[in-house]
Amino acid sequence: MIRLSVVLPVYNEVENLPRLLEALATTLQGTQTPYEIICVDDGSQDGSTELLRHLAQTRCDLRAVLLRRNYGQTAAMAAGFHAARGEVIVTLDSDLQNDPQDIPRLLDKLAQGYDLVSGWRRERQDATVTRLIPSRIANWLIGWVTGVRLHDYGCSLKAYRAELVADLNLYGELHRFLPALAYIEGAKIAEVEVLHHPRLFGRSKYGLDRTFRVLMDLLTIAFMKTFLTRPMHVFGFFGLGAIGAGLGLGIYLTCLKLFLHQSIGSRPLLFLAVMLLLGGVQLFGFGLLAELQMRTYHESQGRPIYRVREVLGAGLPEVGKG
Repeated sequence: MIRLSVVLPVYNEVENLPRLLEALATTLQGTQTPYEIICVDDGSQDGSTELLRHLAQTRCDLRAVLLRRNYGQTAAMAAGFHAARGEVIVTLDSDLQNDPQDIPRLLDKLAQGYDLVSGWRRERQDATVTRLIPSRIANWLIGWVTGVRLHDYGCSLKAYRAELVADLNLYGELHRFLPALAYIEGAKIAEVEVLHHPRLFGRSKYGLDRTFRVLMDLLTIAFMKTFLTRPMHVFGFFGLGAIGAGLGLGIYLTCLKLFLHQSIGSRPLLFLAVMLLLGGVQLFGFGLLAELQMRTYHESQGRPIYRVREVLGAGLPEVGKG
């Protein structure tokens, strides 16, 4: 019976994979815990796909999930979560910068009653301008918005209880917000310092362009944290406020017209009153639609955000094939 699943999103890491898998096997065998390694190939073009095909046929601890094209790290992690069978799921990057020897420390911390344990790369080995400074700003901003104070949101080395990730639906760039999503679900979260190594082969897939996508998803998380199950509270509040302001201005202008016999047709306040009334009605309508969508989100079966071409290894059934 599998107790530990290690999920590796893979995108153009053909030189790193053999070394990483050997290091993982050495560490995991030392834990005396039944495990599996799930490599999710996210449309690699450097030979990683062919290597995984071969390794899945020669290694009894490896499953290879090959996606049809490049969907991004969030979709790759979601595919790995859906394929995992372990009671505990560990994720890490496939570029050899995370150290597999840190996994037992995360598992020990998880066993203390936590639902999610996140790695903290205290001594990062990245370029200061392109990675380190934007990362620190993002960590502070995410912590401030979500209320989950972690030093290193971007560290992929994390340990989760399987029942926790089963309730998390991922899309966009939400993989880096997993602690915040878990917090919304009521999870207990801890942080452990981990090692971080310089990249030896290949090149980083991260760039400054991802910062803007992260900011957009951060707004989504902020909304979900407060109004996921009650969107009418935000749309309805602003909608009723706008309607009230529009009615107040309308009454004021009506009094000017009827009692003081003043012309109101050319006043900007008339235009503002009409816009407030129309905008308020629209916001209130958005709130009702959001309530309906929220119910659909919670009550219906969601479709995965990826399509699996095939699943290889261990004689197991295919997962989410489309």
